[in-house]
Amino acid sequence: VQLQASGGGLVQTGGSLRLSCVASGFSISRSTMGWFRQLPGKEREFVAAVSWSSKTLYYADSVKGRFTISRNNADNTLTLQMNSLEPDDTAVYYCAINSRGLTSAMRYSRGYDYWGQGTQVTVSS
Repeated sequence: VQLQASGGGLVQTGGSLRLSCVASGFSISRSTMGWFRQLPGKEREFVAAVSWSSKTLYYADSVKGRFTISRNNADNTLTLQMNSLEPDDTAVYYCAINSRGLTSAMRYSRGYDYWGQGTQVTVSS
């Protein structure tokens, strides 16, 4: 399983970015998927997650109403639309997959067994 994240960049406060994560070597159709972010020296932080059917969605309180997670199982792609970005959103963003589709720990990094390489998001004030 390989996950390739892209779409990061530099944006001003209030701007938008759209992150994508493409999976290869594996079908995501029955997998739980999520986005996490991390600053240097800090623990990885949950951002958003979606179950295989898209019926279950979770968001961190800090991004609710601004970020939207979605998936396209046919394209093996996970997306994170980020609007109204703030300097505190600056981090490396990682996509992750629970290949067995488990949802009990989808808000925690321990709930995932494969990770992408990360994409840098920088929001300037």
